[in-house]
Amino acid sequence: MHFLGKENRKVLSWCAYDVGNSAFATTIMAAVYPVYFKEVAAVGLEANLPTAYWAYASAASLFLSAFFAPMLGAAADIKGSKKRMLALFTALGVVSSAGMALVGEGDWIFALILMMGGTIGFSASLIFYDSLLPSLVPPERIDTVSSQGYALGYLGGGLLLAANLLFIRLLPGTLGARLSFLSVALWWAVFSLPVLMFVEEPPSPAEGRSLRGKAVFLAGLGRLMSTFKEIRHYKNLFIFLLAFWLYNDGIGTIIRMAAIYGATIGIPLSHLVGALLVTQFVGIPFSLAFGTLASRIGSKRAIMTGLSLYLCITYAGVFIEKNWHFWALAIAVGIVQGGTQAISRSFFASMIPPGRTAEFFGFYDISSKFSGIIGPAVFGLITQASGSSRIAIAVLSYTFIGGMLILRKVRG
Repeated sequence: MHFLGKENRKVLSWCAYDVGNSAFATTIMAAVYPVYFKEVAAVGLEANLPTAYWAYASAASLFLSAFFAPMLGAAADIKGSKKRMLALFTALGVVSSAGMALVGEGDWIFALILMMGGTIGFSASLIFYDSLLPSLVPPERIDTVSSQGYALGYLGGGLLLAANLLFIRLLPGTLGARLSFLSVALWWAVFSLPVLMFVEEPPSPAEGRSLRGKAVFLAGLGRLMSTFKEIRHYKNLFIFLLAFWLYNDGIGTIIRMAAIYGATIGIPLSHLVGALLVTQFVGIPFSLAFGTLASRIGSKRAIMTGLSLYLCITYAGVFIEKNWHFWALAIAVGIVQGGTQAISRSFFASMIPPGRTAEFFGFYDISSKFSGIIGPAVFGLITQASGSSRIAIAVLSYTFIGGMLILRKVRG
């Protein structure tokens, strides 16, 4: 990267991590592993139990991530350890992904444990990854760089998913799927190196540099409690978090449950993976387009546009019957998913007081993770109680309606 300017090298290195962790989001969280769990690991369970158990495990892993997120974020700000924490949780995600290659028929408990470990690694690493963004570029470039990260993430996740689809089609039995899980681990590890090597650790407060061990986390907890008391002074930010808490619940549930929902209603694996692959490549130009849209009409209006389409997608999902229905909705999700999330991230970053990025991104993360607990848990409960995943899809509409109503009260 010697031919790049210093700032551009840092931005590209930061974006590279999106390329790496998106492999987990596409192959493991969204496309291949949910179906592998249902058809291989959970073989022998009653019809709706794999979907319900997957939903419960997703909710549990998000709860664990959310529980520790604010304290870890505050401690990282005080100690200046964002990159070290990023490396630690990336390692957890990488090891868990590699371990999925060992999952065989009937190993549904082992499969869920690995999924939870990978999800915790993926979710917690994003606290520290996101918290590096405000120190990279001036405030007026945050929307653009955030969108670039999502766009490159879609490209990276899509390319690896395409390769994994070839593995699954060409190799016998479950070998292709197992190799795809190993590929995620390798891909994620390699693309995490640039951010760790070329992005500088933001400076920490002088009083935090001498702290060690338990004192770091106690100081982080104290700072977190102080932030809870102070957050009432950041009314606009707090209202946005409430809106984000709701609508991100719906987005996250769609990401985690789409493939296993499609498998439950009879969509073949090749169509599931193919449609979700299209989502990645559709997401590339539209993530960038949302950055342009936000610069013209404002971040808030850009997010509202995305949520309006998400509401339509939720209702349409109830009536899926044919393969092309799933493809059409996958394309629609690709249009809004990355852009809505990218602008949400940058909109929040623009409201953070200076010097408290990891701490406040801990709040951002806890909003997304705790909200993410409810969606999959409700999905699982409704599916198990009613025997129908279609009803669970319909219920998701409350997340987008509620999020849009609260978001209207945010200034910006």
